[in-house]
Amino acid sequence: MSYSPQRFRLLTPAVRHLLIINVIMFMATIVLERYGGMMGLKITNMLALWSFDSGQFRIWQPITYMFMHGGFDHIFFNMFALWMFGYTLEGYWGTNRFLRYYFVCGIGAALVNLLVVHGYHPTVGASGAIYGLLLAFGMMFPNEYIYLYFLVPIKAKWFVVAYALIELFEGVLHSADGVAHFAHLGGMLFGLLLIIYWRYRSNQYRRW
Repeated sequence: MSYSPQRFRLLTPAVRHLLIINVIMFMATIVLERYGGMMGLKITNMLALWSFDSGQFRIWQPITYMFMHGGFDHIFFNMFALWMFGYTLEGYWGTNRFLRYYFVCGIGAALVNLLVVHGYHPTVGASGAIYGLLLAFGMMFPNEYIYLYFLVPIKAKWFVVAYALIELFEGVLHSADGVAHFAHLGGMLFGLLLIIYWRYRSNQYRRW
């Protein structure tokens, strides 16, 4: 595959709107949790992803949890990664395909998390979708360099493999550290399956 650099912009439409929605939701959560609690309004109870056995799971949560974040560091690094990988992928795929991929990864991450996580602690954040973007970047541009800590150059394909192994290791050995490692892996898994499906359809079309 090839792509034209002229198609790429630093802020593509879907990435821009996702950034805006996430920031608005983060600010709204702070305000409503601080002041709405006096009226019994807890936005986290409604929109975060709760396990099936918590009694607070709702059908819309596998989507809404992606727009909730647990703190400034959480949203900052997720949004930075969304911009870093998202604008390139949206420029490469186009807005419609990019959005389909993003939400499939995010919802897929939620489904995996629901299967493996039990208890009364909600899951929030766009990380599952972001890890899907990381995987896609590594597959679409495997030999592009990602600068770890802005200093150490690593090819994207090895960066993806390293992160996947780290998440698997952390998920198995440190499952109680408060990080949804299996949701991250779920985002990568569903992203991989969708890319394989797209490539299969593309090959079938060429044969036809």
